[in-house]
Order: sequence, then C-alpha cells, then structure tokens
Amino acid sequence: MIRLDVGDRAMLPTVIGWRCRFCSTSRDVAEPGPAVCIRSANGGRHVLDLVVHGTPPAAVEHSNPFIAYRERLAFDAFAAAHGMRPAAREALIAETDALIAAVAGTGFRETPLARNAGLSDALGFSAIGGVWVKDETRNVAGSHKARHLMTSLLALRASELMRLGHQSGKGVDRSRSLAISSCGNAAIAASTLAAAVSWPIRVFVPPTASAGVLARLESLGATVVTCPRRTEDPPGDPCLLRFNEATAAGAIPFGVIGSANAWCLDGGRTIGWELADQMTAAGVDPAAVFVQVGGGALGTCLAAGLVDGGWNAPLYAVQTEGCAPLARAARLAGDRGVPPAHYAAQAAELMWPWETTPSSLADGILDDETYDWVGLLTAAVATSGQVVVAAEPNVIEAARLGSDVSGIDASPTGVSGLAGLIEARADFRPDDRVVVLFTGVRR
Repeated sequence: MIRLDVGDRAMLPTVIGWRCRFCSTSRDVAEPGPAVCIRSANGGRHVLDLVVHGTPPAAVEHSNPFIAYRERLAFDAFAAAHGMRPAAREALIAETDALIAAVAGTGFRETPLARNAGLSDALGFSAIGGVWVKDETRNVAGSHKARHLMTSLLALRASELMRLGHQSGKGVDRSRSLAISSCGNAAIAASTLAAAVSWPIRVFVPPTASAGVLARLESLGATVVTCPRRTEDPPGDPCLLRFNEATAAGAIPFGVIGSANAWCLDGGRTIGWELADQMTAAGVDPAAVFVQVGGGALGTCLAAGLVDGGWNAPLYAVQTEGCAPLARAARLAGDRGVPPAHYAAQAAELMWPWETTPSSLADGILDDETYDWVGLLTAAVATSGQVVVAAEPNVIEAARLGSDVSGIDASPTGVSGLAGLIEARADFRPDDRVVVLFTGVRR
C-alpha cells in the first residue's frame, strides 16, 4: 500500500507542462487525465509535446530506469504538483513494478547495449567498427512498448490514489476501461500492465492478428475486439477508428500513439536516456542510430532522450516499401523546401494515410499513418540522418540474420531497423560503428 506522504514540492520539476505542436495550446503538467490537446475535440491534427525546464537531472544508480531517471519524467512532475513527495513517488514506481513483475515474470530493468559480432561480420564491418544492438526484447512483455505505457499507468494510479478530478466529474476509476489499438507487441504490453493492476482493457485488433497474440491477450484477461475494414469507413486504420469511438465514449486511451495520449511520449524517453548513458560508458560514437518507424512514438522518444543525453548521432528512421508514409512526407518536404519549423503547419499536405493495403513481413510497423512524425522527422533532419525505405528482400534478410546470426530471439518487426542498415550499408565504412534497436521478441 502506498503512503501518499504529501507535502510541498522540494524543487522546480524538470517537466513544467505540455504544448500542442500543431496549435500551440498549453496544458498544465498538474492536469489529470489523458494528455491530449483540449482543441482536439474540434478535429484537426493535435499532439502534445513536453515542455522541459533547464538541464535534465543526472540519473541515479538504480536498475529500474523509471527510478534511475525519475526526476526527468513528466509523471514525477505531475505527482509532485499534487503534493506527493519524492519518497512516495518512488514507492509508487516500485510497487507498480512489483505488480507487473508478478504477471510478466520481470519488472523494468536496463536493457543491454553490446557489439554483435555475428551481425558485424555478416555485414562486412571490421573489428574496430561493427553493429551495436540495444536489445529491447529484454523488456517487460518482450518489447519496448511497455516503457511507453508505464508512465501512463503511473499517472493513472497516482490520480486514483489522490482521487484527482472527482469533483469535476472527470475522475479516474475502474468503471472506465483502458483501450488500445494494436495487432501485437503494444497490445500484449498494454494488457500485461492492465492485468498487473486489475484494470479492464479493450484491445482493438485487425482480422490478421496472429492466433498466438490473441491467445496471449485472452490469457491476460483483455477484451479483444476484431476490426475489419468497412466500406463506409474513412481512410485509415479501422482498428484506430474503433479505438477512437471507444475513447470518445469514455474509455481511457492506453496506447503508444502520442496524439491519443501523450503520456506515452514520457516513459518512452527512458530508452533514449539509457542508450545515451550506455554509449558514453562504452565509448561508442556511432555513425548512425537505426530505429524502425510505425506510428513514430519510439523514434520520437529515442531522439528526445539522446539529445537530453548530449548526443547528436545521425538518426536513421526505417520504414518498409510496403508502407512508408514518413518517407513520403520527408520527400515532399524536401521537394517543396519545407523547413522543419513548418512541418506542423503544412501537415495536411505532407502526411496522410497510406493509400494501398500495407504489406510486409515486418507487419508490426505497418501503421497507415506515422502519427508522431513531426518531432521524429525534425530530429532526423537536425542530426543529418534520413528516412530509409527498406526493400522487402532486405526486410526478409534482416529477419534471417536476426534469427540465425544475432543470437537474439527477435521478431521480423523487431529487427526491421536492421533492414534499414542493410539498405543503407553502402553509406558506411568498415570501421564505422552503428547502433540498431532490436525491439520485440519473436511470438
């Protein structure tokens, strides 16, 4: 049981609020509930960015990244704004982590970064250079997705403990189910965290969701809603359409799309902070960091965390030729001379749902639209990186190398950043060092 131990804030929080990237509307960090722009109810494009004050505090020594980097989190500033003292905030993280570990078999721990000799040799790198893999398959529920969701869950639990918003009729309680749109790792991560705290969750999945994923979701007590495409639906992912209908009716958005609930952009930054510290400790100065892109939240958070850690390594955002809306936006922006500062203002002309049915072996990154794309593309440009479109044979080759050579049991989606490296291999010298994220276990 968490003892709130409320009192005055001891210091100014690192995160002081949110601001919509598209309409510049501000939101106070203390406001409870899903982190969405208040103007999003009127339609249009909206996503909240974190407003950060000063220099990020140094990490503390702790195996749990949410405790190690606690003082940098928006969750920490949110709880502090309501009087929860540091010891109580850390205790809430630790208790929540223990509940998750009881369901998942592990809590949140640092995920390793190491040179992969097999991949380095297979791709023709020298003993000096090579492929350094950050292995996110070691995370809760077998992917990076739970990192994003942890701060959403912490904010919910803090709100529940302190009964925030009940006087206004906007309080959090278990009568409001969680909701997520996903076909794989995000759904399993969300359902794992929901099961840990006994919170009901609805998962909106496509008809192509695998039997193994469906069985795992049902074992976790999730309510699965299959979402076929309907002729009367507007363009876009039908799972997301049904998810939006559910949240409009009162369900709590609990996914990894920042525009639906920007809390996911808070916890995801721990991956970037951790990678920055690991590269510094190992003396790895990468020629590029490769990350796969579906909805864009991972790449956005990774870039933000690396910048906070003092790194400006070129960011290579990877999509497949079967669904590449971010690459299309990057090409259009370049052709039309649109600078990053104007991406949001011209979003309707640069980003829209992929017109053809998405298709790739890396099926977990086939989002019709890159939802969290503005910050991601801005970071790629700022670091002299690029958006790489991996040809399907390279996606298949990456899956083979991941399965047979790397020694890591990652899925084709989880190694799709490697497909980008294969596609762009000619850009790098044998002595270069590159970093690739492996993000999800094979199901």
